[in-house]
Amino acid sequence: MQTLINIQKRLLPDLLEVMQKRYGILHYIRFMQPVGRRSLAHSLNLTERVVRSEVEYLKQQNLIEIHSSGMSLSADGLELLEKLDGVMREISGIDQIEKELQQKLGVEVVLVAGNSDVSPWVKSELGKAGALRMKKSLSGENIIAVTGGTTMATVADMLKPIPESNNILFVPARGGLGEEMKDQANTIVSKMAEKMNASYRVLYVPDQISDESYATIMKEPSIKEVTSLIKDADIIIHGIGEASVMAKRRNTTEVVMKKIKDGEAVGEAFGYYFNEHGQIVHKVQTVGIQLEDLDHAKEVIAVAGGTSKAKAIGAYMQSASRNTILITDEAAAIELLKG
Repeated sequence: MQTLINIQKRLLPDLLEVMQKRYGILHYIRFMQPVGRRSLAHSLNLTERVVRSEVEYLKQQNLIEIHSSGMSLSADGLELLEKLDGVMREISGIDQIEKELQQKLGVEVVLVAGNSDVSPWVKSELGKAGALRMKKSLSGENIIAVTGGTTMATVADMLKPIPESNNILFVPARGGLGEEMKDQANTIVSKMAEKMNASYRVLYVPDQISDESYATIMKEPSIKEVTSLIKDADIIIHGIGEASVMAKRRNTTEVVMKKIKDGEAVGEAFGYYFNEHGQIVHKVQTVGIQLEDLDHAKEVIAVAGGTSKAKAIGAYMQSASRNTILITDEAAAIELLKG
């Protein structure tokens, strides 16, 4: 396959360019359907004239359907797109970037094309990849701990039911009543459980609490029961945040904000703030998973992408356990390989 692609690149480069463009259009429609031409042109940085021409061709090939609400893939279009996925990864060089990043970080890496900072469908791809990897990890009875955040909410959106999922229990990885309701870990685990016909438990405690409150809360039987389940989780799936963004989202005090800034923190996960060297510069007092708990899990799935998060990912990965699987996008991977 690689030999044929190299020959095509030399003899028929225009053919590959057209193929990539049409694949990109079909790919975008799959995640954003139903979608209009103007939105398609803007998102893929194509002129409306080019989109009009390509859409007409794809319609003639019965690969897309056009309705008053917008364009969507036909059954033939979906089948063709799935067959093309592996080929396009080779053509675009995604497979090679994935291998290089895997070698650099020393953990399994799953890479999706694009930049989730600029393309909403790439974030959907990250969510889909996270959902597929999580389902691949399932075996026997599983406790799955999940953090909050928009990326985890996207993973939940992409989950689909599987047979015999009544032996799966979703739990929030930590408290998080300070976030928007839709992005809280409690909300996300309930949605994941609903999507997979599984069970879930919730943890109604703030994301960050004082030492005195922590000691009191941990005496509550219901809290102790849920935290025990969380620490027994064999699969942990979480996001990685930018330090400054996460600190502001938590309404961090000026004193702690200065500590985070002076420590040059760039990344955050599980309430820990890391600098570019992977050193912890601040830790939030949270109920739930601590960094040392990650080593006891069968798999830890980290999902984050976009150029803006490259430093945060790089910082966290230096402290990540070796059982970590990183799911990221092309833009973040390229930045990580530069460092």
